Parts: sequence; C-alpha cells; structure tokens
Amino acid sequence: MSSKQSEPWTRLAHSKKLPGWVAYNPRTMRPPPLSDDTKHMKILSWNVNGLRTMVGSGQFSAVELAQRENFDVLCLQETHLKEGDVNDFKNLIPGYDHCYWSCSVARLDYSGTGVISRVKPISVQYGIGKAENDQEGRVITLEFDYFYLVNAYVPNSGRGLRRLIYRVDDWDPCFSDYIEKLELSKPVIVAGDLNCARQSIDIHNPPAKTEDAGFTVEERESFEINFSMRGYVDTFRKQHPNAVGYTFWGENQRRTNKGWRLDYFLASEHISDRVHDSYILPDVTSSDHSPIGLVLKL
Repeated sequence: MSSKQSEPWTRLAHSKKLPGWVAYNPRTMRPPPLSDDTKHMKILSWNVNGLRTMVGSGQFSAVELAQRENFDVLCLQETHLKEGDVNDFKNLIPGYDHCYWSCSVARLDYSGTGVISRVKPISVQYGIGKAENDQEGRVITLEFDYFYLVNAYVPNSGRGLRRLIYRVDDWDPCFSDYIEKLELSKPVIVAGDLNCARQSIDIHNPPAKTEDAGFTVEERESFEINFSMRGYVDTFRKQHPNAVGYTFWGENQRRTNKGWRLDYFLASEHISDRVHDSYILPDVTSSDHSPIGLVLKL
C-alpha cells in the first residue's frame, strides 16, 4: 500500500498550492524528543465531537492515547456533556486526577469543554467573564507556574452564517480582551478549536470556501485583529511555514486529505520561543478533528 493511501495526510491536496508548499508529515517533520532532564510540559488539544459518543463507540481509548503520547494535559472541545454527565468521565484516564468541565446551559448536548491533567493547576477559571458569552461552556483557564492555559471552543458562524456577526463583533473581541488581561500577570497559551482557517494554506480549496463558516473574510480579519496583531503566535505555522497540514475533515474527506486547519496553539510572543514542538496527530481519527500537540520547555 502506498504512503498516500495508508497515510492520506501526506498527499498534498490543495487547489492553489504555491511553490515550496509540502504536505505535513509528522513522521518526518517533528523534532527529536527532548532529553529526560529537560523540564517541559506536553499538552494535547482535541475537538472530540461528542465525548460520550466517541468513548461509547469502542473506537477510542483515552488510556491508549495517554500511553502513546504521554501528555501532561488534555484539552477537549465539543464534549456535548450536560452537568449531570461529568461524573462519568472523572476517571477517564488513571493518574490524571485533575479534571475540569464546562457545560452548555443555554442548549443541552451542545458545545462544552473539558481539561484532564496530571499536573495540579494553581487556579481554574470558567468562561471569559461576560454572562451572555458564558452560557455555552466554551472556555476553561488553568493557571500553572509559568503560564495560563486557556482551553477554548470558539463559536462556529453556522449554516447561513447566522452567528457571524455575534462571533466577529462580540465573542472574538471579548475573548481577546480576556486573554490580554491574563497576560498582564503571566504568558498565555490558547489551545483549541478556533473555528477559522486563517490563511489560504490552511484550507484545501480556498476559492470555493470564502462564503463558508470558518473561512469568510470577516472571520479571517477577526483572527488577525484579535490574535495575530495582539502578538499571539500560531505555533504550528511558526514551526512549519510551508506545511499544508489539516486538523478537520468533512465527511469522507480524510482519505483524499481535503481538510481545514481549525485547531491551534497560540502562544504569547515572549513564550513562543520555548515551544519545542507544535504538531498534528492525523492518524487519530475517532472524531472529525484530529488532536494537536504542543511541547513547551519550562
């Protein structure tokens, strides 16, 4: 079986690829692991598109993922859990004793975030401090010794772009203000599904998608204004300026690698140089998103 069949993410599927662009391949593009005596933290982020459904399918084992990746913290988005469900997942991974959940109260079985950690945080915050933006369980913030980790699931603009104005005029600026306030005391790392393919390299067919949620001019401009221009570094793109790597695929599109990069680790400028690795795990296919990872030297 050819590599492009068994590892479809190695196929450069981009309708407007530029010279020098290459398909992202974690087997060949990741740096060597850090030595055991280098203090670091490994964080995974994953939109699971319904945690109960994924765990119940039998196609996913959180324990196996933890054994394989040996992460310190796992950030989850789109858990679809209700507040009464979270006890069922508190022992999802033995040894990861610090679990935090934020559930939607505006609409049940919708949105939601979670963090599972083997490192105890100094403090935990839920939401961004604005009631009308905190009804869907979209943000959990953990404070560690050297930085804040913000797990975020940014609202999708939706079919017909019905939430576009809310997203770009309200949610994005409020969220950006929130993380900027955090940065007054410590650097910030934002992990999660930010629901925007920020550049043409980040989506397989950009000319055909400019009216679709996640790639409108308004969303990309909002990303630049609220994150890039405020000094938050797209860690994957910094490490791989010419790599075409996706984190989300529509139905039946994984095998042709026609995807979108919607999931990010953004880092405060003055901590971004501590990033050893920022990567995608495209072979983990239990959700329509694949996990992304960050290795941060402390």
